[in-house]
Amino acid sequence: MKHVVGISLGSSRRDHSVTVNLLGEECKVERFGSDGDMRRMIELIKEYDGKVDAFGLGGIDLYVSAVDKRYILRDAKKITRAAKLTPIVDGSGLKHTLERRVIEYLAANTDIFKERRKVLLTCAMDRLGMAQALFDAGCDVTLGDFLYILNVPLPLKSLKTLARLARILAPIVVQLPFSMIYPTGEKQGENKPRQARYFLENDIIAGDFHFIHRYMPPELPGKIVITNTVTRDDVRYLKERGVKTLVATTPEMEGRSFGTNIMEALLVSLAGSNKELSEDQYDRMLEDLKFTPRIEELQ
Repeated sequence: MKHVVGISLGSSRRDHSVTVNLLGEECKVERFGSDGDMRRMIELIKEYDGKVDAFGLGGIDLYVSAVDKRYILRDAKKITRAAKLTPIVDGSGLKHTLERRVIEYLAANTDIFKERRKVLLTCAMDRLGMAQALFDAGCDVTLGDFLYILNVPLPLKSLKTLARLARILAPIVVQLPFSMIYPTGEKQGENKPRQARYFLENDIIAGDFHFIHRYMPPELPGKIVITNTVTRDDVRYLKERGVKTLVATTPEMEGRSFGTNIMEALLVSLAGSNKELSEDQYDRMLEDLKFTPRIEELQ
């Protein structure tokens, strides 16, 4: 049996454990949140290091992407050093492949992109594959990196502009405490609307669920949300706020969709690798697994 453990900077209230069969292999998947405590994350990694097949690093990314260049986050580097024997991945390798495939699947198999859609992508530096696929699908995309990471009223309309600005800012951003960039621990349960007009004037809201949850306005009537890592409570929350359709980029496993970090750890363990795989390897494995996005009509 393969054993994969997700260690998250997020809330322990979202912990979950399942056993699934993938490619003929029994896989035990567990997720442990540290409630924003990085020292606890390091302790958990040390506790399981060498005893499990792969770690998924959740609630924090290893890198900030400036579209064509990656910068490693200072805080993430401290955490990953704790894993001496077990490979540890943050989902960024898989995200680029999986989320691009999700948008392509929706374009080919649903009516979501039948008309030209206005899309708010809360952070493209975190989801470059999704961003590129949305532009390829003919969408009018607003990139919210400056709106929601830096709280600067600067909506961007092209990846070229984002790349130019990110090359200047990313080396500074990666030195900041991660809690200044992304909601961690109990903050993930808080809703503090920011730049609400961009949520309301777009047809589709896409990106990390914790970004969406934290900054969305009280109501999102008729919107389509494309996101990841949703629990039953998250689905109920979106439904109560009027969201019409939910698309989860990772498959449901006994009541919740895990993050791409855990899904990437699963693929690394199934491949018997001690490191992140290549995009081609992820693509082949996703083809074999026949993963399709989870689509729920909420209203």
